[in-house]
Amino acid sequence: MANQAIVIGLGRYGQSLAKELYTLGFDVLGIDIDAQVAQDFTDQLTYAVKADATSESVLREMGVPNFDLGVVAIGTDIQSSVMATLLLKTLGVKHVVARANNDLHASTLEKLGADRVVYPEQEAGHQLAQNLFNPNVREYVEITKDFGISEFKPPDHIIGITLEEAGLGGTRDKYGIAVLAIKRGRDPILFPAKDEIVEASDILFVAGKTDLLARVTRGESPPSKSRTASKVS
Repeated sequence: MANQAIVIGLGRYGQSLAKELYTLGFDVLGIDIDAQVAQDFTDQLTYAVKADATSESVLREMGVPNFDLGVVAIGTDIQSSVMATLLLKTLGVKHVVARANNDLHASTLEKLGADRVVYPEQEAGHQLAQNLFNPNVREYVEITKDFGISEFKPPDHIIGITLEEAGLGGTRDKYGIAVLAIKRGRDPILFPAKDEIVEASDILFVAGKTDLLARVTRGESPPSKSRTASKVS
C-alpha cells in the first residue's frame, strides 16, 4: 500500500510539492479552501477537494488520522496555518511539515509539534518532496529537473554488506546511480570500491535521476535491467 500524504493549501508551493509527492508514489489528498483550485487538480492528484482544513470533524471524515505525512502549505493565512498544523498533530498524523512565513511563525509551528518547518523561499516544493517522509535522507541537491545528488544514511538492509552486494557497486550500479563518496568519520572515501563494506555510521553521497535516487534511499529493490538501461541511456 502506498504511503498517504495530505497537502493543505494548493498555492504555487503546495501544488509543486503535491505533484512531486504524487510522482514519487504517494497517494496524495490535496485540500484547498478555493473550490476552483481544488477542481483544477482533480486529475493531477489521487484526490483534490475543497474543504476547511481548520475543522477537526472535516479532517476526521477524510480519514486524516491514518495518513503518514501531512504538509501545511498555507501561505498568507497564519491563523489557518497554525490551526491546521495543530489539528494534524492532534489527529496523529505520523510526520507533519509546515510552511512558515517568518521566524515568529516558525517558532509557533515548532512549539505546536511540527516535525519540520520550511521556508518556501529557501527550498522549492519539488526539492522538499525528495526529503519528506524519508528519515534516511539528510540532504538533496537538485542539479537539473530530473537529476540530483542525495546525501543519506544507509538503509538497514545494506549495512554490513559490500556496495556490490547492495547493488551499489561500480560506476553505474543496479539502481542506475553513481556512488560518489562515503563519509566515514572525518575522512571521506571518494569513489569507493565495489567491495567497500557499508557501516551503520556511514553517510553516502550518490548521484542520479530523481526517481532512482528516491528508490535507493527508501530501501526499495533496484529496477529491472531493462528499466535501468532506459533510465541511464
